[in-house]
Amino acid sequence: MAAPFAADGELIGFDGSEAAGRQGIHDHAVPIFAHHKTPRYVAIVQAVKLLTPEAAILRAYSGLVPEGAADIDPKLNAQHALTAVKREGKWAIALFQNTPAQFHMDPERGASMTEALRKLLQTQ
Repeated sequence: MAAPFAADGELIGFDGSEAAGRQGIHDHAVPIFAHHKTPRYVAIVQAVKLLTPEAAILRAYSGLVPEGAADIDPKLNAQHALTAVKREGKWAIALFQNTPAQFHMDPERGASMTEALRKLLQTQ
């Protein structure tokens, strides 16, 4: 889980938790994955913006299918923002933020996102 991160990368989790450095991110993730089976995951990349030849931003949506379920649980939908840096010719994650995508002020947007994720799920 931590391998794609830069040595000084940072992570902001779905619950607001934070971890810094590749080792810190690894240490943060180990108990999560030790106690929770990883559900089926679908994601749609919304945009990739090259800021400089060595820096980019990626935005994506994701959905999870809980164990034993056949469909995405919209309560687990998330927006991802990822800042990547290119160092010594290799891309790495400088910052990854995983934010709940509930769209309380725009429920139609949330429903639209869930429907797009469901369509993707059906093709897999």
